[in-house]
Amino acid sequence: MNVRRRISTAALAGSAVLGLLAVSACSATSGAAGKEDGKLAVTASFYPMQFLAEKIGGEHVSVTSLTAPGTEPHDLELSPKQTAQLGESDAVVYLKGVQPAVDEAVKQSGVQHTADAASFTKLEQHGSEVGGHEEHGHEEHGHEGHDHGDESGLDPHIWLDPVKYAEAAKGVGKTLAAADPKHKADYEKNTAALVKQLDKLNQEYKDGLKNRKSDTFITTHAAFGYLAERYGLTEEAISGLDPEATDVSGSRVKELQGLAKEHDVHTVFFETLTSPDMAKTLAKDVHAKTDVLDPIEGITKKSRGDDYLAVMESNLKALQKALGAK
Repeated sequence: MNVRRRISTAALAGSAVLGLLAVSACSATSGAAGKEDGKLAVTASFYPMQFLAEKIGGEHVSVTSLTAPGTEPHDLELSPKQTAQLGESDAVVYLKGVQPAVDEAVKQSGVQHTADAASFTKLEQHGSEVGGHEEHGHEEHGHEGHDHGDESGLDPHIWLDPVKYAEAAKGVGKTLAAADPKHKADYEKNTAALVKQLDKLNQEYKDGLKNRKSDTFITTHAAFGYLAERYGLTEEAISGLDPEATDVSGSRVKELQGLAKEHDVHTVFFETLTSPDMAKTLAKDVHAKTDVLDPIEGITKKSRGDDYLAVMESNLKALQKALGAK
């Protein structure tokens, strides 16, 4: 997030030529193959966007993710082949502010139907303080004219709040329907079904975290700001919005030690795609245990569940345990 990544001009300039090679070289799930089998060729930037595209697109889409499973998505570098494939897509589903290389490639691609999930909900700043969600209104934003992302310090982790993720799902549904009007009714039906599942998940979190002993939880990086806000919790992160940060100041560690004591924190959370070392060190210092709170940036064999909904259920159980929820 704080690390800047850009695609080289040469890679972008060469993409048109490489596109011809990519058409014959792409795998069965690529954009080119999607057109051959009559399906809408959709490129997704990373797992949460892939999940939306697959659930809403159903049998009518062929979805390719630019981020391989098990790869930390924030620092993704695109190969010339991926850049070319993105340009061949019928639609692109991405989240501006997470992967600068993708943001740049989408801008240069000329693809007509692009869904920036960040543009379908309201982004906020997180990291230093987390307040009650009631104070924050919901605004529907159009796709045009927004500059989200790390330049402005806005938090892109909207998928970890089921309500915001549902807002993004509605926008993605409209984009797929615009790209493939003859299957519009199916996209609308699939969007409604997914929104219903996310509403149910939201209710489970509300009910599951109602009777808790503590409001404060400690994580490795500040991915859970929207989730914390939604359910009246306070997230304290060892590092900021950048999951790769390793240079945590001594004063921050000292502050977290004090907060752990003050708020009776017995668990320090780490995640599946980055090193657990910082969490383990802090946990040892404050005599706490460690557990996984997964930001669901990718699904791997280590994930506690095989898709977004299953991992969110596991996250709820982990939070209930850590916060003493009955």
